This record gives sequence, structure tokens and C-alpha cells, in this order.
Amino acid sequence: MSTMMTDSETTEARGAPLPSVRRLPLYLNVVRALRDSGREMVSCTHIAEELQADPTQVRKDLAITGITGKPKVGYDAVELIEAIEVFLGWNNISDAFLAGVGNLGTALLGYRRFENLGMNIVAAFDSNQTKVGRTVEGRKILPLSRMTNLASRMHIHIGVLAVPASAAQTVADQMVEGGILAIWNFTTARLNVPSNVIVERADFSQSLAALTSRLKRTLKS
Repeated sequence: MSTMMTDSETTEARGAPLPSVRRLPLYLNVVRALRDSGREMVSCTHIAEELQADPTQVRKDLAITGITGKPKVGYDAVELIEAIEVFLGWNNISDAFLAGVGNLGTALLGYRRFENLGMNIVAAFDSNQTKVGRTVEGRKILPLSRMTNLASRMHIHIGVLAVPASAAQTVADQMVEGGILAIWNFTTARLNVPSNVIVERADFSQSLAALTSRLKRTLKS
């Protein structure tokens, strides 16, 4: 029997602290901008100044990628970009399946930057027969009943979950049965998955709470 765990228990990114992993895309955007402006070497101080962050924390976060900078000089910008992209797996496109083509699912299908982040949604599925057969953002919507078999045949490892919360566990089980090893959960449901399956919850409420609490403090000052 597989050991089951909730998505809250899968927060360590393969040995790297998850907060550090979450900050890497911010650093990547800064380094890309600095490279495009003509800067060849980038230091932790440069990155920290752009983000109003602690240079020491930036240095610790970058260390998880395995790159080593030059004392008092910093990192070669091109090499640093490559190191972050390789660590995050963004240097190679990973095919993904999306389940749930409602308003959110449709928006996700239309988000073109996913390919720049290493993910390509190659197929979308829904249980609503009025949606099946339609083409949305260039993808023909397939019946949800076909997802497990196709995931197995196509060796798909990433699943994007955008179904109603009440259906999330059932659909996640179907993804796991098809061999999917990483689930990006856009629902509010807490998922029970085998220990070898990674779940990342896209929690809009946390981001909104951070935004509104900062706004409240700003208005009071």
C-alpha cells in the first residue's frame, strides 16, 4: 500500500527549501533584465537592490543551484540564468495535461508564457459534454474519461487541476493512475496522493491576503 500524504506535506522541493525555490524566478527576471541592459556580471547586491531584498539571502538562495560566483565580482549573467533555469527545469519544455476547462482553465490555456517557464499544456479535458469537442486556445477539449489512458501512453508527468473542488480528489486520482507525478492544484481542495507525487497548490487567497494586508498598513501610515 502506498504511503499517502497531503499537499501541505510535500512542500520541500527535492531537498531545497521551498521559500528559496519560490524566490528564484524573481531573481531570474532581474538577471535577464540586467543582461538585456548590457551587464555581463551580476552580483547579489545588484539583485537585492532591484528587489529590496537582503544580499545574504540572495546569495544563499542562488547557492542551491550549484553556481559559484567570483568574490567581489559576482556571477556571469548568462551562466547564472542558465543555472537557475536548469535547477527549475525551465530549460526543457515539459508537456502537461489540464483538467477542467471553466473560466480559470480557459485562462490557463491562453497563458502563453508557460512555454517560457518550461511547461506546455498539450491537451485539455472536461467532463461537461457541452464543452467536449470544442476548441479552446488551439486545443480540442477531450472527455475527462480519456485522460488517464492518454497520460500513460504519452508519458505525461505534469497535471494542471482546475476542476471544482468537489471533483478535485477524484480527478487527481485519475492523474496519478495515468502516471502523472506532479500536480499543480488550482482548487481549494487538499489532496491525498502517493508519497512520490508532488503537489503544488496555487493559493490565490494567500497572495490576496498579503496584498490587502500591505495595502491596509499603507493606508494607515
